Amino acid sequence: MTHSRIQHGSLQVAVELDELISNRILPGTGVTVEKFWSGFESCLVELGPVNKALLKKRDEMQQKIDAYHQQRKGQAHDAEGYKRFLGEIGYLLAPPAPFQIETENVDEELATIAGPQLVVPVMNARFALNAANARWGSLYDALYGTDVLPQEPGREKGSTYNPARGELVVAKATQYLDDTVPLENASHADVMAYELIVGDSGTRVLRAILSHGENTGLVQPEQLVGFINEQDPSSILLKNHNLHIEIQIDRNDPVGAVHAAGVKDVALESAITTIQDCEDSVAAVDAQDKCVVYGNWCGLMKGDLEEHIEKGERSIVRRLNPDRAYTDIRGGKLTLHGRSVMLVRNVGHLMTTDAILDAQGEEVPEGFMDGFVTSLAAMHDLNGNSRVKNSRAGSVYIVKPKMHGPQEVALAVALFERIEQTLGLANNTLKIGVMDEERRTSVNLRNCVEQARHRIVFINTGFLDRTGDEIHTSMQAGAVLRKEVIKAQPWILAYEDSNVDVGLETGFCGRAQIGKGMWPKPDEMAEMLVAKLGHPKAGANTAWVPSPTAATLHVMHYHQINVLSVQNELAQRSPASVDEILRIPLLAGENLSAQEVQAELDNNAQGILGYVVRWIDQGVGCSKVPDINDVGLMEDRATLRISSQHIANWLHHGICSQAQVTQTLQRMAAVVDEQNSADTLYRNMAPNFDDSVAFQAACDLVFKGIDQPNGYTEPVLHRRRREAKAKYAS
Repeated sequence: MTHSRIQHGSLQVAVELDELISNRILPGTGVTVEKFWSGFESCLVELGPVNKALLKKRDEMQQKIDAYHQQRKGQAHDAEGYKRFLGEIGYLLAPPAPFQIETENVDEELATIAGPQLVVPVMNARFALNAANARWGSLYDALYGTDVLPQEPGREKGSTYNPARGELVVAKATQYLDDTVPLENASHADVMAYELIVGDSGTRVLRAILSHGENTGLVQPEQLVGFINEQDPSSILLKNHNLHIEIQIDRNDPVGAVHAAGVKDVALESAITTIQDCEDSVAAVDAQDKCVVYGNWCGLMKGDLEEHIEKGERSIVRRLNPDRAYTDIRGGKLTLHGRSVMLVRNVGHLMTTDAILDAQGEEVPEGFMDGFVTSLAAMHDLNGNSRVKNSRAGSVYIVKPKMHGPQEVALAVALFERIEQTLGLANNTLKIGVMDEERRTSVNLRNCVEQARHRIVFINTGFLDRTGDEIHTSMQAGAVLRKEVIKAQPWILAYEDSNVDVGLETGFCGRAQIGKGMWPKPDEMAEMLVAKLGHPKAGANTAWVPSPTAATLHVMHYHQINVLSVQNELAQRSPASVDEILRIPLLAGENLSAQEVQAELDNNAQGILGYVVRWIDQGVGCSKVPDINDVGLMEDRATLRISSQHIANWLHHGICSQAQVTQTLQRMAAVVDEQNSADTLYRNMAPNFDDSVAFQAACDLVFKGIDQPNGYTEPVLHRRRREAKAKYAS
């Protein structure tokens, strides 16, 4: 794509990016235009060749692994021999000597508070603001509006408030209070009024007046930490497992008016942290797109990002919430963070961008550009230029995805060092979150953490990318199992356990996050409440959720489970076996029926097309896509990677034919067209398949899947999206 450009040293910078940085991001940082671009240029000269060499190493290792499997085609898999081979080629490394991470200046939200984490496309200002503001959520709304409470006859959600359903909500929330902040010998359902009295030590104590005239207090009086309006409380602030619960009281509110104690809502501290994503959930393919990404992130860091929303006849301005003010139990001021602490996910090492061209006229690594620009924007938070604060500890949190092994982590660390030097930041101001989603990182996770031990704040598993990488890495080993069967294989559990084991072994407890992956069904909250209880039980002090509502529901798990206690117990177990992690999920002689093969192809093809058509034609990087059974699933590039690699694997090993896959894609394209028939912006793929850029992109991902570096979808998506933008613009 052709850009008008501005020269900075040997760099050629797209005009729109140059103007954004010069006019919007740089002022107030204390960094000059010259300092910024000269620092970027020198970093590019020094580390650009390192980046290229490491990407070449990926390809060379893949070629060696492919050759290993091809030479043993038809033989039973030799697990021990395979492990030795991986060690010989430098894929599997000896673990480092025992060590502890040394990260300092970490906000409590990442260090000591266990709770949900949102991941949201920063390219969408409304989503970004909603996620940042999801630190606090209404339990009443979360229960009322989801399937956690069944829609029985007479108790449906409906288009207006249904008091009968409201009764169910209040009862469920009351039970939650009884379980989490219990009263002595009474239920919160028995309370007629909440009062505050002064205790012997001068601190305020909660007194609950009961229906029969008696009164009681909390089983654990120390759970009361604050309030609003001592004489006639409108808010009772409680704390459990380092998480806050606010009982909101207003007898004039329609809900509070019919509650015995006047409780209008229960607000929960919900999304403790949020990843503002520049990567998997966005479709940013050129300078114009990247300016939207960077502009929104800068607005979040300055605190001035706004989004105007029309709701019926009302116009709403969405902006970052202020902090929350209370009186503490000693009568002093108590201020709580009103927003999630925000991390930013940069892109990985693979992709390049023409938003900046180097001295040779070549595209620069997009991850370098992300690092420099998002860190520069975050200086507004560090310098106190924002009306609200993100990091009170003075840190910038950058998540780095899709790194393969410790050398690539070391490159990210070196990049962060160069950024700090350019921007005049103290050493280790830029913290790193390492996504444990590639197999070479999984099996060498201790080595990866060791490389970043002074600035690491996060390790998180990603089942979908991890499985996509598993399939691509082992492409020549044989046909893989069906996707749903892969999820139940022992290597997945070993991988998840190992992530926790390494985090605990290297000192993450009380200092950094150990994370678990996304719940993919945003409408299936009852199922989520059952399934995601397993994440805190597994020792994770954060896990991803797909919406603010899901965060409010998932945080209930962290009230049930004391993650710190779980981590202390798990630290005593034997570490997960690398042998299990290396077990390849092969069919290994299992005979699939024609119906099973076709069902798997239908499912994969429908998911691929449903996601790709929005990515290519509308620039939507993450969305709720109806699956083949019309169940809405959150889809991003990770889900696309596993589905496309799965079909590519089955094609390569003759489980299906190219003609069968082509026919399946064409048939599923018509299904996806129908599922999107209400979308006025949608472009049909069928029956003019050759004219649909989106359909051709889906075909590329499948039929050229083996040739994609590590099975990644970005090269195809970016090329085809740019093609679509040019085509539809003309």
